[in-house]
Amino acid sequence: MATNAVALPQPAADDMVKRLWQAVIVTTIQEWISGTLRSKRQAEEYLFQDQQDFPAVCQSAGMDADRLRAKLNRLRLQKPAL
Repeated sequence: MATNAVALPQPAADDMVKRLWQAVIVTTIQEWISGTLRSKRQAEEYLFQDQQDFPAVCQSAGMDADRLRAKLNRLRLQKPAL
């Protein structure tokens, strides 16, 4: 029996891992922007002060931690302090 199935390319495992870590960063930024006061403070500490995990997560996500922090800092200057 013939099938008309089309084989779609599967994302490489590396791409899937990269997307997972990107989602971690996005979720943290969302918490920083609109979470509860406690989660905002925790997210801000992680995004701006963490020197071990955050850079490692950014690297796994294919992002430069210093560059992302600089962009987030510009955003932080525009929003009210916690």
